[in-house]
Amino acid sequence: MNVGNLARKALLLLAVPALLVAAWWAATAGGTSFFWPPLSQILAAFAETWFSARFAADVLPSLGRLLAGYLGAVALGVALGTAIGSSRTLRGVLEPVLEFFRAIPSPVLVPILMLFAGIGDGMKILVIVTGCVWPVLLNTVEGVRALDEVLSDTARSYRMRRRSRLIHLVLRGAGPQIAAGARQALSIGIILMVISEMFAASNGLGFTIIQFQRGFAIPQMWSGIVLLGLIGIALSVAFRVAEARLLRWYTGLRTSQREG
Repeated sequence: MNVGNLARKALLLLAVPALLVAAWWAATAGGTSFFWPPLSQILAAFAETWFSARFAADVLPSLGRLLAGYLGAVALGVALGTAIGSSRTLRGVLEPVLEFFRAIPSPVLVPILMLFAGIGDGMKILVIVTGCVWPVLLNTVEGVRALDEVLSDTARSYRMRRRSRLIHLVLRGAGPQIAAGARQALSIGIILMVISEMFAASNGLGFTIIQFQRGFAIPQMWSGIVLLGLIGIALSVAFRVAEARLLRWYTGLRTSQREG
């Protein structure tokens, strides 16, 4: 890809955010609303609030809980989804139950999980796991179910070991579907990270934003919301980079099919 194409892609990527920021700046410049302060005031509060010890005290613990819950949900969802997708009997027995629990909103489970897991980090991680596991699990089930039966029969005919068949056939073949579920789970995890920290917490982004709101520190509250958006963008970019590396074979296949 040449420099011109890279510049064009960067321009297209940044055009809409730049327009939104410019519109926000113009709409609030010189404004006197207490609850909708000017963007310049929010940015000043952002630098003062988050470029300080508060970053280590609130942001890093939130990211640690998000990472632990998200990775736990991906591991659990892939393991269960592979088992359920590989067994028609298991799928028939468990799918109605899974659909029932999937329909329950994860924030509703927070008071229940507090009874069993307390109010520490374990509860917050468990909330993230219970919400993020479903898109990973269900997409893994569908990805495993969609595997080409000819490839499965060929692997059995060549007597591939079960571990090799799992890694090189099942997980690799279901990889695009698993990645789609993991992408959905990431956005859900950020939401649940904030929600879990609004209940009986002493640190974290959700806790801090609520404290700013209750103390009528409105510019600081908005700066926390802006920080959450930036974290979401950064995690999305990191996920795309990892996905491109892990699914390089799939991307190349799709590109060759479009060009052919």
